[in-house]
Amino acid sequence: MTSLASTTTTDIRPIRHSALSVKLAMALALAAFADWLFYGRRIGLAVVIFAIAIATASLLANRATLNGRRAVTGGIVLGLGLVPAIEELNTLSFLILVAALAIALLVTTNPETTGLADRARALRNFVLFGPFRFFPDALQLFNVSAFSRAIALWLLPAVLGTVFVALFAAANPVIEQWVSLLNPNIILDYVSIRRVLFWTAILALVWPFIHVRWRRRTVVPPATVDLGEPEPPAPFVPAEFLGPSTILRSLILFNLLFAAQSVLDGLYLWGHVALPANVTYAEYAHRGAYPLIATALLAAAFVLAAMRPGGAAEKSGVIRPLVYLWVGQNVLLVASSILRLDLYVDIYMLTYWRIAAFIWMGLVALGLILIMVRILLDRSNRWLVGANLIALTISLYCASLVNFDAFIADYNVAHSREMTGRGAQIDADYLLSLGPQALPALDKVIALRADETCLVSRRDRLVEQHRQDLAWRSWGLRSWRLEHRLAARG
Repeated sequence: MTSLASTTTTDIRPIRHSALSVKLAMALALAAFADWLFYGRRIGLAVVIFAIAIATASLLANRATLNGRRAVTGGIVLGLGLVPAIEELNTLSFLILVAALAIALLVTTNPETTGLADRARALRNFVLFGPFRFFPDALQLFNVSAFSRAIALWLLPAVLGTVFVALFAAANPVIEQWVSLLNPNIILDYVSIRRVLFWTAILALVWPFIHVRWRRRTVVPPATVDLGEPEPPAPFVPAEFLGPSTILRSLILFNLLFAAQSVLDGLYLWGHVALPANVTYAEYAHRGAYPLIATALLAAAFVLAAMRPGGAAEKSGVIRPLVYLWVGQNVLLVASSILRLDLYVDIYMLTYWRIAAFIWMGLVALGLILIMVRILLDRSNRWLVGANLIALTISLYCASLVNFDAFIADYNVAHSREMTGRGAQIDADYLLSLGPQALPALDKVIALRADETCLVSRRDRLVEQHRQDLAWRSWGLRSWRLEHRLAARG
């Protein structure tokens, strides 16, 4: 009986290895096809052609498990998704096409999901985790388990560490100079990094359609014949890929990288220490608020994945302090981003988008703090989502009560070069675009520029618009307060 089990396991493994090799070859062929279709070219119908190619490759790779009726249904879903992209490729039609591809794959290859909630959960897992399966699955082709395990342990820290360094280089000219000392041009002379990244992205995106693997309900068959210890199913994500060892390595590396950025910000941004000769303070201060926010969001996603409830890392006495330290560094990073944006606004004035950026950065900082609270209080991710939704709701509600038009206009006039002797000049056109609520600020501008008769006539049109707002059908408390403010000025 033991020999039978041994023979079965020995026979199955080469078959699985061979099937995985064929699927990898198909994915590489799709990547080459995508390179020919998309790289360096304008896209349109090519997206439709590539979607059909993905669907065809998926059918060929999974033909043994297909059901004819479900395949027809999936084909209809895909056909409906192709129509808007054929009509005109835009953001909406592209999203419809991607959704149709995923739904068609679900209908065709996953008969176990019948309820709406199960299907939504399956599609969510497919979108969130599917693109990250390529590298762990490809590692199964290596026969040297130690080498595969070493790659799995260091793959995530190395990839995310490189992304963080790139974001820091985009946000910090000093780090950019350090990175430039590595002289990557030597490599770029032989290899196109952009093309390698393009192929990597395509392989990650098409792999879930080629090597289809949904989470199945566990069914325990009755024990009839003892065939030995069954081979465990392939994990959705290998244990080494996001296990405690990988998380520990990642956190140590990330804390060191973030500490370097925090020290530089502490010296140059907060402490006003003299910068290197070829870097100006304005360049350092006004650059990189948005890359740093992207860094914080990526860090938050990693913490949520690493410290999932019930996971081994969540209970680790070594990993938890490193997580707290890293989240704290990310909060400091967001504070630096807010300071950078404040310095930028101080020179280039306030706009709606910059106010939105301030609010967004505050919500990111609060979200990071709530992540730490979730870990400390041992709450669920559902609690975390609810807390963030409450914060977002309160922020949006409060924002609906703020007169941003008047605030922006008053701020820009009060901090303009005409008023303070520094900063940007008053942009009268932008003030006029804010509507009647900018009238008090415009009156100050007209007092400063008495010779601009054109501005006076445009101001009068705003006054007429404001009078129309005072009619009972269009009346609002904000317009009524503006009328009293104008009347008080005489």
